[in-house]
Amino acid sequence: MPSARASSGTAKRRSSASSARKTAAPRQRDAIAILRADHKLVDELFKQYEKTRAETRKQALVDRICAELTAHTTVEEEIFYPAVRGAIKDADLMDEADVEHASAKQLVAQLQAGKPGDDHYDAKVTVLGEYIRHHVKEEQNEMFAKAKKTKLDMMQLGAQIETRKAELAMEEQPTGKEAGKSKSSILSMLSMS
Repeated sequence: MPSARASSGTAKRRSSASSARKTAAPRQRDAIAILRADHKLVDELFKQYEKTRAETRKQALVDRICAELTAHTTVEEEIFYPAVRGAIKDADLMDEADVEHASAKQLVAQLQAGKPGDDHYDAKVTVLGEYIRHHVKEEQNEMFAKAKKTKLDMMQLGAQIETRKAELAMEEQPTGKEAGKSKSSILSMLSMS
């Protein structure tokens, strides 16, 4: 019969193993959860822009919106859309999503070429926000619902999306003098919040 001391040691080992599992790796999310989180983040950024008057803050928000949308559209077009297109057999829905992405990319390019105070700059941000909200509504209400009913492995797609987003984030990292400028602009943006 095991002693109380032995069973106490076993309980401690189980507790340690349990807590190690909890902290060993971040919880993996499925593809739809990742894309929904992106949608929520970008919507919040658009809302912040609508409330902002300072041009430096507007520029920082637009830079972040454009970066987030670029990464999001990239992972959808490279990973999620091809998988879903083959699984749901709704070419019209997928084609519409492609066209909506193309329209959004054009506005993103115009915003990246401009700056707050330019002619129609605020209008372009507003229209981009409207495009994105419409696109998100269709994705979440139609595409995601259909995708969930398929045999697609959403966890595996989620892992691919997370990996690709990490690669894209590394590609966006400034180097040398750019890194110093980026850090100082981020710090000034945070101090304005």
